[in-house]
Amino acid sequence: MPKTATCLIDHATYDLVDGMTVQELDPQLQSAIQRDNPAATPTSFICSEHLVGYRMQKMDRMIAKDYQQNKKINQQLTHIMQKNTYQVVDVNRQLENSLTVGQRVADAVARFGGSWAFILSFLSVMVIWMLLNVLPLFWAHFDPYPFILLNLFLSMVAAIQAPLIMMSQNRAAEYDRLQAVNDFRVNSKSEEEIRVLHKKVDHLIQQDEPNMLEIQKMQTQMLGEIQAQVNELRRLQARQH
Repeated sequence: MPKTATCLIDHATYDLVDGMTVQELDPQLQSAIQRDNPAATPTSFICSEHLVGYRMQKMDRMIAKDYQQNKKINQQLTHIMQKNTYQVVDVNRQLENSLTVGQRVADAVARFGGSWAFILSFLSVMVIWMLLNVLPLFWAHFDPYPFILLNLFLSMVAAIQAPLIMMSQNRAAEYDRLQAVNDFRVNSKSEEEIRVLHKKVDHLIQQDEPNMLEIQKMQTQMLGEIQAQVNELRRLQARQH
């Protein structure tokens, strides 16, 4: 059985341990070798020196491809982070700074009108009013039963209080609208950033990690071939001695 073979690249004779046949290589290396050497066959022999060159080219292509893809994703993420298409708004401060005197009064009336203090004080006023006009404590009753003047005052308070409360509710609706717009912009920005980050993570998992494992595998194969050559040299030296 022959222990030597001719390299298809430089046509020199090498020991079989100093190289491999094309069919023993992975498909990518086979394609690269056959592309550069159309006459190559699956049983063609390639020496370790030239095989290392093809493996280095493959690793360089894999690293360059990963680098370009990572660079593209990083540029997309940087572009998103640097975009100033919107500015996060402090809705509370913006509305507080834009309040007019009338709006502040409307808010104060709405706050007081929706409190127990207003209900209790208003009930107290009505009870005192009716007692003063029913009990014989004074010589004259200014609003005798059925308390027409009191009804007039109550109607006036309701007529004035209702639009003030509506003004305050309109301001609350405006606050909700601005808050919703602000939340939408923040969510849109966050979604875009998360999408790019997911793309980067997927690239790392689906391409970078397998490529690194492939490179480590190739390096291990190269180290194994070197170790086999060293062992063969030791055997030859032992035979000579």
